Amino acid sequence: MSAVQPEAPAPTEPRKLRTVVLSSLLGTTVEWYDFFLYSTAAGLVFGELFFPTTNGTLGTMLSFATFAVGFLARPVGGLLFGHIGDRIGRKRTLAFTMSLMGVSTALIGLLPTYEQVGVLAPALLLVLRVAQGVALGGEWAGAVLLAVEFGPNGRKGRFGSYPQIGLALGLALGTGAFALLNNVLSDEAFLGYGWRVAFLVSLVLVAVGLTVRLKIDETPAFRAVAHLRELPQSAPLVELLRARPSRRHVLLGMLARWGEGAAFNTWAVFALTYATTTLHLDRSSVLLSVTAAALVMAVAIPLSGRLTDRQGARRVYFVGMGLFAVSVFPAFWVFGFGGPWGFAAVLVVTLGLVHAYFYGAQGTLFAALFATQVRYTGMSFVYQMSGIFASGITPLIMTALLALGDGTPWAACGYLALTALVSMWATSRLRERDLYVVTGGGPRGDRPEPSAPRSPAVPQTS
Repeated sequence: MSAVQPEAPAPTEPRKLRTVVLSSLLGTTVEWYDFFLYSTAAGLVFGELFFPTTNGTLGTMLSFATFAVGFLARPVGGLLFGHIGDRIGRKRTLAFTMSLMGVSTALIGLLPTYEQVGVLAPALLLVLRVAQGVALGGEWAGAVLLAVEFGPNGRKGRFGSYPQIGLALGLALGTGAFALLNNVLSDEAFLGYGWRVAFLVSLVLVAVGLTVRLKIDETPAFRAVAHLRELPQSAPLVELLRARPSRRHVLLGMLARWGEGAAFNTWAVFALTYATTTLHLDRSSVLLSVTAAALVMAVAIPLSGRLTDRQGARRVYFVGMGLFAVSVFPAFWVFGFGGPWGFAAVLVVTLGLVHAYFYGAQGTLFAALFATQVRYTGMSFVYQMSGIFASGITPLIMTALLALGDGTPWAACGYLALTALVSMWATSRLRERDLYVVTGGGPRGDRPEPSAPRSPAVPQTS
């Protein structure tokens, strides 16, 4: 595998660039809507419908356990679709991941409950959650690469932030759908069939997303390495782990991801249960608070992308992790006495602004860690493997630490601050000389010097 990135093809037409951005954004929006719709249901209804028990905390933890299983499946999808994406291309891979996610989510909406079929109900739920995880495992890296590898020179940070908006929009759609259904239906109707409507809507979203996605071309970077016959000769994962900089970036990337995963799954997943069970806040107001914070996040992420183009992804990500570390204790302090308005204000700041600050830079930063030939596999491996400890088990850890503290959140806050500090350290250890320029649709193409692959999108932090 050559360390030198090939020249990019001619610049992409503005109209096609808009289609690429729309395809990337729609794809991640649909995937995250489906994936986090499950997390919302896990915190609010699945414990009662699929894991009935006399101990409410145990039912919630069992529900969150199936939520975590999705993260265990994501590395499988990442390696599978990363391999395919590096060997045959980004476009066809992304069409399949979107279809798999949509079908899995719709089938969840058709499942019988524990009361109807007994243990078969949670077993089927678990299988479909695994399918969701496999699909998302292959989606994120491909969607980011679709935008970054098409991105013009000097605007790669901005383009890399566009698919990240899908996380916020997907969350807003998921919680917003649940809030709407919860408000217009009685509790009995919502638990009986209302929650299913939100899952079945996924089929419509997937149809729209696929219509746009099938119109785009393969990325300039992949077409360039295919033209030069520099596609991986062996399994991309083998080539990824063969080179010393790549092996180092896998480890540091996973640690850098820890704080981001812990942050999102605290504010967007655990906070739902914490607010309704510990703080005893109204379910509708909690859902609307998350929806509002997610919409603010959607607006703030492109601003992070612009800042990435000016200051570099590594610096933006590092500073954002620092803001997360110092915000954790004040956030839970306000949770304790702020009521519904205080809860909403905290989420707008922590999820809507702070999380957006570093999340908008993440895709561009991770893309610069790996060469084009193994980039899909490398990004998927880092993001999805780290998701097991960074994201999937966060609600379980937070629930357990809250119980150990007899309802006080300070041990849980200490855990979150620790994850942020570890991510800051890992980000600071990413050496500039080992980062790759991402080939894109700019007027000249991007290519690092053979002896020192540097990326203007990820400049020095000092």
